[in-house]
Amino acid sequence: MSHSDLPRLEPAGIDGWMVRLFGTIEENNLLWLAALTHDCEAAFGDALVDLVPSYTTVLVIFDPLKVSAWQARERLVDILARLVPDDVGGEGELHELATWYDSSVGPDLARVAELSDMTVEAVIDTHSYQEYRVFALGFAPGFAFMGLLDDSLTCPRLDTPRPKVPAGSVAIAGQQTAAYPAVTPGGWNLIGRTAARLFDRERDGFSLLKVGDRVRFVAVDRHTFENEGGDPTPLAPAREETSP
Repeated sequence: MSHSDLPRLEPAGIDGWMVRLFGTIEENNLLWLAALTHDCEAAFGDALVDLVPSYTTVLVIFDPLKVSAWQARERLVDILARLVPDDVGGEGELHELATWYDSSVGPDLARVAELSDMTVEAVIDTHSYQEYRVFALGFAPGFAFMGLLDDSLTCPRLDTPRPKVPAGSVAIAGQQTAAYPAVTPGGWNLIGRTAARLFDRERDGFSLLKVGDRVRFVAVDRHTFENEGGDPTPLAPAREETSP
């Protein structure tokens, strides 16, 4: 698909429009996506139900009793015609997440090292050295999609997702990294576990991480991990299916 037809509006039911701004994932997208979300909040007011930003799009959900789909589209067309990248708060808040990288809690660590043709120590150093940006929230409450992962660590998802991934599990897949905020199914490669509480109903906004925030995973030993409230319960490696 050519990128020349972007930005583009795509219908998403009777109460939504998907605004597709980009065709590729790049960090600079965030400035434009942030501007779009702010402009939508101002233009829709109390008719706005939800905004769901991702790496390249923003899903705009509105109240069809307050604004019609056509009126919503016209507002979005007007927003796009004058959209400029957000230059306020572009840095985002920095979060340092204490992470224990170990095969007992990151059972795919050795697999990632093998696929990347690196040592386990090099995988840990590379992953913890990088500073990541939160591109989107989704999949589960508090689950932040972060990137971009160093090219040397890019690896596919598991063939068969795990039915239960422990809360705090630090994982990678493709160009992305994340930390699971709660026990959920998941097919990403688990390389460690963070002690950070990523989702808390007592916290304002619930989620620790927000779109545009910066994240650094700080490698710590087991003792520090447990002292900060981390759960060291081991997890068995996934059973990958082999081709016949």
